[in-house]
Amino acid sequence: MTEKKRQEIVTIDGPSGVGKSTISKMVADRLGYTYLDTGAMYRAVAWKCLQEGISPDDGEQVAGLLADLRITLLPPEREGDDVRVLVDGRDVSREIRTPEMGMAASRVSALKPVREKLTRMQQEIGRAGKIVAEGRDTGTVVFPDAAWKFFLDATPEERARRRAEQLRQRGQKVDETEILAQIIRRDRDDSERTIAPLRAAPDAIRIDTTNLGPAEVVASILSHIRQ
Repeated sequence: MTEKKRQEIVTIDGPSGVGKSTISKMVADRLGYTYLDTGAMYRAVAWKCLQEGISPDDGEQVAGLLADLRITLLPPEREGDDVRVLVDGRDVSREIRTPEMGMAASRVSALKPVREKLTRMQQEIGRAGKIVAEGRDTGTVVFPDAAWKFFLDATPEERARRRAEQLRQRGQKVDETEILAQIIRRDRDDSERTIAPLRAAPDAIRIDTTNLGPAEVVASILSHIRQ
């Protein structure tokens, strides 16, 4: 039997606040690849649910909402910014980046209809290859045949510190103790869900970023890819 051809895709998975977005954007830029922020898509669904007064846990109502939902990802306006996200034509880029929206995204991501629809959308985006996909299940579920897979991790305390600093830079008031509690809770929810749980792919390279800066993590990833 011939080995199945690997897709020209880099997957970067890991828990909340580990720096996946920053690292993925830098890697994509260095490789000349397209950056795919899968987490933003789940946040977009969560935002729409809350706008419509639908519980992120109500599978039947969320499934109905998905039928006509349009999610558009656009390049950031400035270098270093997050991907811009449009829901049904409305720019919700800033609104979806709060810790509370992250918790709601974790809840909708546990629903099978949401997973199936967004996974199909992500796979269509990645069909041509040359993308860096960032999320929680990109190496295990979305792109299991990706050529290069990485799983980033860091202590919950360090991740809370980074997330708090990120929010402060956006001018938001933060409670670092509450952010840490949310990160620990989300780790548990993401790891214990039955559909596409957070875990490293068996063939993923694990990198502990607790004591590493973004440039060091990117250098390690690029070194593995170029080997």
